[in-house]
This record gives sequence, C-alpha cells and structure tokens, in this order.
Amino acid sequence: MDKPYVTDAMLCTSRRTFLAGAGALTAWAVMPKFAFAGQSRDPRFLTVILRGAMDGLAVVPPVGDPDYPALRRDLAIGTGAYGQTQALDGFFGLNEAMPGLYALYKKGEALIVHAAATAYRDRSHFDGQDVLESGMVGPKLSETGWMNRLAAIMPKGDGVRPISGLAATPTVPLILRGEAPTLTWTPPDFKPAGSDTLTRLLALYDHRDPAMGAVLKAGVTTDMLAGDGQDPMKRAGGLAASFKQVAAGSAKLLLQEDGPRIAVLSYDGWDTHTNEGAETGRLSGLLAALDGAFSALADGLQPVWKDTAIVVLTEFGRTAATNGNDGTDHGTATTAFLLGGAIKGGRVVADWPGLKPAQLYQQRDLAPTTDVRAILKGVLRDHLGVTEPALTAKVFPDSIGVKPLDGLIA
Repeated sequence: MDKPYVTDAMLCTSRRTFLAGAGALTAWAVMPKFAFAGQSRDPRFLTVILRGAMDGLAVVPPVGDPDYPALRRDLAIGTGAYGQTQALDGFFGLNEAMPGLYALYKKGEALIVHAAATAYRDRSHFDGQDVLESGMVGPKLSETGWMNRLAAIMPKGDGVRPISGLAATPTVPLILRGEAPTLTWTPPDFKPAGSDTLTRLLALYDHRDPAMGAVLKAGVTTDMLAGDGQDPMKRAGGLAASFKQVAAGSAKLLLQEDGPRIAVLSYDGWDTHTNEGAETGRLSGLLAALDGAFSALADGLQPVWKDTAIVVLTEFGRTAATNGNDGTDHGTATTAFLLGGAIKGGRVVADWPGLKPAQLYQQRDLAPTTDVRAILKGVLRDHLGVTEPALTAKVFPDSIGVKPLDGLIA
C-alpha cells in the first residue's frame, strides 16, 4: 500500500478539529429576540455533547431492577459489594462520582431521562454523532445541524460582541453548521486529550482511515514536542481542570449581556471498552470531571440560572452486559441529563424497558423507549417558544411521529 499523502494543510486542519472536538464551545453569533407574552425573560440554551458513548447504566444504575446485578457483574454499583449510589427515586441511583449533579437534582434543578436514544441503531461513533448532531433519522442525510436550523428560525436580534482573550478555532461541529453565523473558541492553553483517548483514536483511524491516522499521528507528535514531551492532559492540569476550565469560560460568555444565548459544548473520551471502572477508575474520573463542569456552569450562570436550560447528550449507550475486558461495548439506549433553573427537575423520567434477555434491544442493549428528539422538542417549545410545526418542519425533519416530551420546563 502506498504511503498516505499528507499536506501541511491537512495536518493543520486535523489538529484543529481534534483539539476543538475534544472540548470547545460553539455558539450562535446572534442574540435572538424572544417573544414571551407578559414575561420578562432572557433564556439561555446550552447543549452538552459527550462524545464516545456514555454508559448510562453505570451513571444512573437501575438498582431496583432484579436483572441488573447479573448483567453488570463488577460494574453493578449500588448492589452487593460493588459500592453505593446516591438514591434518586427508589428504583434508580446516581453514581457517587457526581455529588454536584445530585445536589442540583435535590434542589429540583436537574432531571434525568433514562432509556433514551436517537433514531440511529448501528453503533458507529461517527454515524451516531452525525445523527445526534444533524437531528435526522439516519447518518449523512444533512450537511446542517439541528441547532443551526433552530437558530435560523429564531427572531434575530443584535450580534454577539466580539470575543477577545480567548483562542478561537475555525472548526464548527455539525450540530451548529449551516447558514446561521456561529463563533467557536477554546481556552488558549486547553489541551484536553489524554494518552488513552489518543491511543484509541489512533487505533481506530489506522483501521478505518490510514491516511487520516497518519495525519493524527503527526499532530500528536507536534503537540508532544510543543509540551516538552509531556502528556497534554498533564500540561492542562488534569481532566477535571480541563473540563471545568471550558465550562467556566462558557458560562462567562453566556452570562454576558451582549454574549451568546444558544450554544453547544462538547467533551471527548467516553468510549469505555476496557477497564471502565464505574465506581473507581476511568469512568468514575470522567464523571467526576463532568460533575465539576456542571458545578462550574451552575456557579458561573447563577445570575441567569433561573432562565437557563442545559441538555446533556451522547451518541448512544453501552451494552447491558460487561465484556471480557472489564468494560462495555457500543450499545443503544443511554441517559440524558437536563440542568438549569428553568428545568422542572428532581425526577427521573423513564419508560423502563427492563433488562431480561427478551427485553433488551437485539438481546444485548438497553432498549430505547424515549426519542432524544422528543426531549429536545419539549425543551425548545417550552423554553425558547418554538412552535411544534416549526420544530417538525424545520429543526427536526422527518420527525412528525415524535411528539414533544411535556413537563420538562418549570
């Protein structure tokens, strides 16, 4: 096989895409005019994407399901000798790595939707993220994202004040790609990808796209040289510091009187095929870092928290049973979070499908019972005032059979 041809431009684009995708904020560069009759509101809406497929069964374990311990074995936290969980409603628990989220839940400012999924079922990260971000029924059906189409139908207001003191990136994720103008940024010294994430991405690209793998290897080498050979995560102060840094900066921008109102924040690294560690280990560390990011968002947005809605999504879940490497493989349904003072929280919303073999999707995954688009439609209708016909015709085409989930907004 011939050696892949790699140009400097490809290397530059690859590194920018990789660094931005691992942790960055992208926002609509216009402050929309909201029309809420008889109300004085200035709502904020933020989508957080966890790239890599978060294990919803480990984050919000169904401790009341009798089939859960046998399926999960050493990952069955909240049962037997496998650690404790924070009690939610008697049936579900919350991973103890997330005390900040639990505090928001107890205050009625966080809601959990379980057994949720997009319309996608084939378990490819790339295609799964495409569907999550495009809002379509399948991959590669749109070159625009549902948040950009949302922005395009919102009443236009003033432009967002130019941002200074932050490192801008030209990369725009699919979710906000389209005709509506956007801005993107990462903190100047943010290097979020650790060696484990890099190793898995390199292996994936070597298998699926050798040319892109060569580009990524060159980019990683350059990053390591720039940091005197140090792990990029160590240069950034660790996973928790990196997650919190991006969240705090995002909150600062969204809080500004002349700042963005509609934005997306992404975090990479949620693919847990090996040594998942639901109680102590890799996933626990990720959840603790994410919990710190949630707290940073809540603290930073406090002056406008009552008018803030945050939706946290991932492309799909993990297998119901563990694999032979103390991890879980690509699955289907997972967990979504809703945070903010505008959320009618303190609840777990779930049409629980059960974990018996006949109840699992294809006898291996948690079966989806709630469409992610139903969650988003409910939030966008009741928080931003977008009509159901507009949501179905413009924001989420081919979703006429997906009704908005009621009662998500306080």
